Amino acid sequence: MRRRALSPVRILIMVLMLPVTTLVIAVGVYMRTSEFEPEEALIHLIALAGCKPVESLVPGPFLAGGPGYHLRNDPDGDGVACGTYSLPTTQNTSPQQAESPGRRAVGNAKFVRP
Repeated sequence: MRRRALSPVRILIMVLMLPVTTLVIAVGVYMRTSEFEPEEALIHLIALAGCKPVESLVPGPFLAGGPGYHLRNDPDGDGVACGTYSLPTTQNTSPQQAESPGRRAVGNAKFVRP
């Protein structure tokens, strides 16, 4: 009996299940303590991974203060994540004039010249 309880396979399975168990507990606690309804809280958690995973479940856009909105998913800072309400405007400026001299954005990262 003792040999079966301490088998290497059982110990390996228990060690590998620790992150899964921790994740399930953390998600459960967040869903109970969140200001959103349980379905909205789950959407808010999935939106942490980015726009594509959450938009595969629920179409965006997500407004500031609501479920699914995270500042990292709002690169232009207009309060709408994972989409926009207005059509993009076309600008007839050269690439050198389009960028401000001190800042440029690549994806969601913002770089500042020293």
